[in-house]
Amino acid sequence: MAMEKDKHYLIGVFSDHDDLLHGIEDMRAKGVKIYEVYSPYPVHGLEHALGYKRSWMPRAAFAFGALGTTLAITMQVYMMAIDWPMIIGGKSYLAVPDFVPVSFEMTVLLAAFGMVGTFLVVRDLKPYKVPRIFDIRATDDKHIVAVDLAANSLSEEQITALFKEAHAEEVYRRDFEEDDKSTSFISYAVDLFTNGVTRSSRIPTHR
Repeated sequence: MAMEKDKHYLIGVFSDHDDLLHGIEDMRAKGVKIYEVYSPYPVHGLEHALGYKRSWMPRAAFAFGALGTTLAITMQVYMMAIDWPMIIGGKSYLAVPDFVPVSFEMTVLLAAFGMVGTFLVVRDLKPYKVPRIFDIRATDDKHIVAVDLAANSLSEEQITALFKEAHAEEVYRRDFEEDDKSTSFISYAVDLFTNGVTRSSRIPTHR
């Protein structure tokens, strides 16, 4: 019987980031699809070992920045030359150099907010979403590698053996239920106002 995706994982625990990098490269070379790696600190070269492509966030920043510039110029031209024309300091209605500070600030403002909003939407970071904790030690001193068993053609035993070859200190299976990862906004609001704490903030102390 086929496994459901996004529910059954094999977890590998590493202490040394060099073992982590070499292990990921070896496992991917042997056909293992790695779901994600969780690390207590940034590991140089990890994104390349995982085969991640260059982020398209700079494109989003450019698009939102261009929108901010367009809105700023449109707003200033409308206010100063169309809606309420005023001659200030002997300058013309369309004193373009004076538009630069406002245009710059609007460009930065929309680019910043746009990138943050895009990141939250793309990563599905809702305030009421229950975080999926694969291993709490990822916040302390261990590197955690998660492999979705349903996304791999190799068996659990084969992937476990590859983890061991990669010098993983510990390998175990972790299963998630549907309600482990989701809740409703109503439940979130009720929990927040009745208990003063939300379910998403209750981080388990066990793995």
